[in-house]
Amino acid sequence: MKQAVFPALPSTNVHSLIGRHLSAALAETGDPDDRMFLIADRFHHAALAAMTLGISPISLLQAWQDWMLHLSISPGKQQQILRQLGRKQVRLSKFILDCALMGEKAECCIEPPPQDHRFKSPAWEKFPFNIYAQSFLLTEQWWHEAATGVSGVTAQHERLVEFYARQMMDMFSPGNFALTNPDVMQTMLRENGANFLRGWGYMLSDAMKATQIQKEDSAFNPGANVAVTPGEVVYRNDLIELIQYAPATETVQAEPILIVPAWIMKYYILDLSPDNSLIRYLVDQGFTVFCISWINPDERYRDVSLEDYIDRGVMTALEAVEAITGSEKVHAAGYCLGGTLLAMAAAAMARDGEDRLQSQTMLAAQVDFDEPGELGLFMDESQLSFIEDVMWLKGYLDQWQMAGAFQMLRSQDLIWSRMILEYMLGQRPGTSDLMAWNADATRMPYRMHADYLRQLYLNNDLSQGRYKVGGHDVHLEDIRVPVFAVGTTTDHVAPWKSVFKLVHLFDTDVDFVLTSGGHNAGIVSEPGHPHRSYRKLFYKHGGPHPDADDWEKQAKVEEGSWWPQWSNWLKRQSSGTVPARAVGNPKRGYPPMCNAPGTYVKMK
Repeated sequence: MKQAVFPALPSTNVHSLIGRHLSAALAETGDPDDRMFLIADRFHHAALAAMTLGISPISLLQAWQDWMLHLSISPGKQQQILRQLGRKQVRLSKFILDCALMGEKAECCIEPPPQDHRFKSPAWEKFPFNIYAQSFLLTEQWWHEAATGVSGVTAQHERLVEFYARQMMDMFSPGNFALTNPDVMQTMLRENGANFLRGWGYMLSDAMKATQIQKEDSAFNPGANVAVTPGEVVYRNDLIELIQYAPATETVQAEPILIVPAWIMKYYILDLSPDNSLIRYLVDQGFTVFCISWINPDERYRDVSLEDYIDRGVMTALEAVEAITGSEKVHAAGYCLGGTLLAMAAAAMARDGEDRLQSQTMLAAQVDFDEPGELGLFMDESQLSFIEDVMWLKGYLDQWQMAGAFQMLRSQDLIWSRMILEYMLGQRPGTSDLMAWNADATRMPYRMHADYLRQLYLNNDLSQGRYKVGGHDVHLEDIRVPVFAVGTTTDHVAPWKSVFKLVHLFDTDVDFVLTSGGHNAGIVSEPGHPHRSYRKLFYKHGGPHPDADDWEKQAKVEEGSWWPQWSNWLKRQSSGTVPARAVGNPKRGYPPMCNAPGTYVKMK
C-alpha cells in the first residue's frame, strides 16, 4: 500500500524564499539574466498583491479606462445619465416634501431589491433615516445605470465597473455609520453606549486572531461534534485519505458510492452535525459510502498538477473502492470543484473504454465556464498572471486571499452587515456548524490552481474538448452513464444556469434538481429543514434540449429536501442489495488505518 511520504518543510521567511527562487533560477538552463528579470517582476507583483488583497490594479484600471473612454465619446449616453440623475433628484425632493406633509405615511420613491435586507427594520421608516435610505437607493440605482449600457465597452469590463461601483456604494451605505443607522442609535441610547464597548472588544479579538496572536477557538471540531459519522481511513497517499463509513443497515446497495469533494474546502461540509450530515443520511439509506479527504497542501506541493489530483486522487480512490468492496461498478458523486474533477476523470475513462461507473452525480458542479458567475470577474489575463505570481512566491494560494474574493461577492451580507451587528450593535451570534466549517479553510498548490484557473475559467478548455488527461483530449459527450445533477438558486460560486449546461454537454439521461439555498446551504438541505423546496427535470437523451429559463418558469415547486430524490434515484440505478460490508479489506492490502475523520482534515 502506498503511504504518504513528505519532504522536509523548508523555511518560509522572506529571505529564504528569495534565496531558494534565485538558486533555482540559476540552476536552470538558458540565460540566467533573463530568468532574474522575470523573478524580479514576480516578487514585485507578489508584494503589490499584499497591498491590493490579491486584485490586479492593472485589470481594474483597464476596466475603468474602457468605460470612461467610451463614455467620453457617447454624448447620448452622457445626456441619458444626466437626465436620469435629474429625475431621481425630483423623485427624492417629492418624497422629502411628502414626508414633511404626511410623516411616515409618505410612499417610498424606490424599493430595495428583494435580496437587499439593509433597510428592513421599521426604524428606517422614520425621519430622517427614511430620507437617508431613499437617497442612497436612488444613488445606487443611478450608478448601476451609469456603469452599464455604454456602447463599445467589453462585457467583462462592464461587469467589473458595475461590480466595483457596487462595492463602493456598499461601503458608503448609511447603515454602515452609527449616526445614520437608527438601530445603532436606539441601541446606544438604550444601553448608554455599552454596545460600542462590546463591539470594540469583538474588533480587538478579531484583529488578534487575524494576526495569529490569539488562536481561533471553535465550538465545532472534526471528530468531536462534526464529521462524526462512524468510519475508518482505509487508504492514504500524499494527496488523499480515503474514508469508508461503517454500515448502518444489514443489507446495502450492491454498488458503493465514492464522494469527491472540492479541494478548496474540507470534506466535512457533507458530514456536519449528525442531523444534517449527507454522508450519514446515505449510510442510513443502505449505501456503502466512501469519501475522499484532501490534504491541506503547503509549499511542498507547489508543483502538484491538476492531473495529479485526477490520477492520485479520483482514480486511485476508485481503484481502492473497487478492491475493498469487490464491486466492478461504483456510483461516483462530485461536489463543487470535485464534480468538475470527477467529470474530467469520467470523460477520460469513457474515452479509454473503462466501464467503471454505475452512475455519476454532480452537486453544484460546473463543466462549462463560459458564464461562471461573479467569480469570473476576477478572471482575465492580467488578474490571472497576478494570482500566478502570488502563488509562485509561496507555492500555494493562501486561505485569506480566497476568502477575500468570496466575501467581496457578497459584501452586504458577509462584511458590512457583520460589522454593524458585531462592532456597532455589540451582538455576536453563536457559531453554527456551517459557519465553523466555512472558517476552516484550505490552501491550493501553485501549479494545480494555475492549471485550473487558466484552462477552465479563462480558456474553458473542458467544455470545448481541449482539456487533456493522460496527454489526450477528453470530451464530455463521451459520458454515457446516467447523471443526477443539483443546482442551487442563489449560488454565487457555481450559478445554477451554468451548472445546467451539463444537460447539453453530456450525451446521457440527466435528472436535474434545482433546490433553494446557496452553494453550501442548498446542498446541506436535510429532510425536515424548514423553508426548503426544489424543482426537478428529467432530460431523456435524444430529446429536445430544454431552456433553463423556460423550465424554471414551468417546473412545479415541491416542498422539502431533495435528498430523498437522490437516494431513490441511486437505488433505481443500483443492481440490487448485498449483505453489509465490513470496513476495509486487509486481505487486499486495505486495512483500517485510523478512525474517521482521519488526519488530513485536521491539518491547519
